[in-house]
Amino acid sequence: MADKTPLIESDERVNSSAFSPVAADDSEDSDLSILDLLFVISERKRMVLWVTASAALLAVIVALLLPKRYEASITLLTPQQNSSVSASLGAQLGNLSGVAALAGGGLGLKNPNDMFVGMLRGHAVEDAMVRRFDLMAEYRKKYFSDARKAFEQHTTVDGNDKDGLIHITVEDKDPHRAVELATGYVDQFRILSQSLAITEASRRRLFFQQELDKAKDNLASAEEDLKRTEQSTGLIQLDSQARALIESAAALRGQITAKEVQIQSMSTYSGAGNVDLIQAQQELAGLRAQLSKLGGSEADGGSEIMLPKGKLPQAGLEYVRKIREVKYREKIFEILAQQFELATLDEAKEGAIIQVVDPATVPDRRSFPKRGLIVIGATFVGFIIAIAIAFLQAAWARAKSDSETAFKLARLRTSLFTSGGRT
Repeated sequence: MADKTPLIESDERVNSSAFSPVAADDSEDSDLSILDLLFVISERKRMVLWVTASAALLAVIVALLLPKRYEASITLLTPQQNSSVSASLGAQLGNLSGVAALAGGGLGLKNPNDMFVGMLRGHAVEDAMVRRFDLMAEYRKKYFSDARKAFEQHTTVDGNDKDGLIHITVEDKDPHRAVELATGYVDQFRILSQSLAITEASRRRLFFQQELDKAKDNLASAEEDLKRTEQSTGLIQLDSQARALIESAAALRGQITAKEVQIQSMSTYSGAGNVDLIQAQQELAGLRAQLSKLGGSEADGGSEIMLPKGKLPQAGLEYVRKIREVKYREKIFEILAQQFELATLDEAKEGAIIQVVDPATVPDRRSFPKRGLIVIGATFVGFIIAIAIAFLQAAWARAKSDSETAFKLARLRTSLFTSGGRT
């Protein structure tokens, strides 16, 4: 029994030693893989340093040769869509004008900066910049459209910041010219905006001005017709009751027309289920019902008004129609004139189309090239390339040292560089 115990212990040692080298080899392989990589790099450290230094030196040369560029920035404040003047004064009109609701707004934009950015980026402003500063020659472009695209690449217009302002940045190789381009950009936009109705008040003022001109021409025509009728019939006055009925009918027709204008305007920005639109349509129906009670209608122009015919001669019927038309045109002219004045006050209150918050100043530092970033980035890329070359060299040397791989490489070389081969 004493002799068997050592045998058992020796067998256990043999069995354990039979499995232990595998675990040892595994741990050594994992350690040696990292060590091999470090050994490959250290063995070819001169090549790695040379490639990295060459990349850094090339980056320095390129960074110094790249043309300098400077950025000039200008900040703009767009007009706020505010109609407080027209809203307060329009309330005093009461039921006299259905279009008073237009004074309260409804024509504004959700984000007015988007409209101004679109105009600044439009061809009208950019083409004017290309002509004014001769950018075709500066950018060395043969075609006008290419010069415009080059200007767009050197310009940034941003109106989406939380501060609600528009920021314009122009880049140029000359810092003073960059300031001129940024300032000229705003000047060209102002020239364009002078011929356009941009703000809410200016759009309303333009709308009512056009309608007022039409109403003025219609009133002048109606007065001329009345004058000719008076000369032909000899009538210059009417009975007080007839005049009151005519004026009432004319006032109703004026309110109906104004309400139709209001509904037409509201339909452009409101859906069919809008509460204000439905209310305006109901008010229009009520005004038409009142006009029909007087015996007139919109189709016949309200000429069949219920008048005491015994008090008017037959020749006075034509005179009634003409004076009714004059009263109607006067009422329309009065309503539109009031709305035109309200819009004019709002436009004057808004002031300039745009205001310069921060004017462009001459930059004291270049915006391009970023020489430090270029050198650091190129050095890092050169180092990565050098390591890759070192690993490829090591892999090639290992492949050549292997007899089987060396034989395959020799056959590959022979097949590539010989003119013929066996089929």
